[in-house]
Amino acid sequence: MPRDAPRASLSATTPLGRTGGGRATLRPACVPGTTSCMSQKSPPPRRTPPTPAPAGRPVVGILWMLTTGMCFVAVTAIVKYLGTEMPAAQSAFLRYALGLVFLIPMLPSLARAQLDRRALGLFGLRGAVHSIGVILWFYAMTQIPLAEVTAMNYLSPIYVAIGAALFLGEKLAARRVMAIAVGLLGAVIILRPGFREISPGHIAMLGTAVLFAGSYLIAKAMSGRVNAAVVVAMVSITVTIGLAPFAAVDWVTPSLHQLGGLFLVAAFATAGHYTMTLAFAAAPLTVTQPVTFLQLVWAVLLGALVFAEPVDGWVLLGGGIIMASVSFITWREAMLRRRPVTPTSVETKL
Repeated sequence: MPRDAPRASLSATTPLGRTGGGRATLRPACVPGTTSCMSQKSPPPRRTPPTPAPAGRPVVGILWMLTTGMCFVAVTAIVKYLGTEMPAAQSAFLRYALGLVFLIPMLPSLARAQLDRRALGLFGLRGAVHSIGVILWFYAMTQIPLAEVTAMNYLSPIYVAIGAALFLGEKLAARRVMAIAVGLLGAVIILRPGFREISPGHIAMLGTAVLFAGSYLIAKAMSGRVNAAVVVAMVSITVTIGLAPFAAVDWVTPSLHQLGGLFLVAAFATAGHYTMTLAFAAAPLTVTQPVTFLQLVWAVLLGALVFAEPVDGWVLLGGGIIMASVSFITWREAMLRRRPVTPTSVETKL
């Protein structure tokens, strides 16, 4: 036998064992795929349960969302107060032009952004879609009560869910389809076709909700590719540019109080988006989303007390149904994300 044979046999064995007589014996090594390895099964690895998401600060999130609702109701109230003193397109243009001052903190991020042609094209498309939606919203504010504008604005998340299934490939389950149908039923209750006249303001708000949903979906398509501050800054810049031609067609020289009012609109809108971000950071959407229904309550009270608008129970009912539908969709999405299963790429596009 060659001199190095014992060394080879030792390398193919496990550590020494002892027999009854005290002699050392060699145990054969476990070679993968052999019966010796199968007879020495190791216990299966323990699966670590998923770490639950932090509960957050629900009270803080609710308070921030209440503040958000008050800011957005203040926006609608000021626009309603200015009324028809100037064309809707000009009011919208001045609101965004004056709001550019709030983009100053975002200028460093905007200067560092390296946007390719596709990103610039998406920003331009979003600016065009959002511009038309803003014009329709300002027009609707002069035609229908505050409560109806606020209630119909809740339709945007419904259209987002539909658009995400059509254009982003998101799976549309049966429960979500039912929730969407219930939300659209709420819109029918608000409009009550056949029981009252549907004004151009109602048609404008239906278009506004669709266009705002489209703007949101375009922003979602850019998420992860462009910094959030750049997305916010670019929508303000592109919408200002997009509104300029419409405002120039029928320009009316604004007064100082009109300029001051539109500057307040820009300030409250910016503050509302900021406090909304704080609310989302403090608590999950399932906690903060239902609180947005209080915007409708504030709008009803403000419309009745300040603008002498009659309280319409059908609007409250329809708005509540829409809000319940949106809250269910939000809750359902949150529950699906808690499952310890890796979702497919299609399911994570929205």
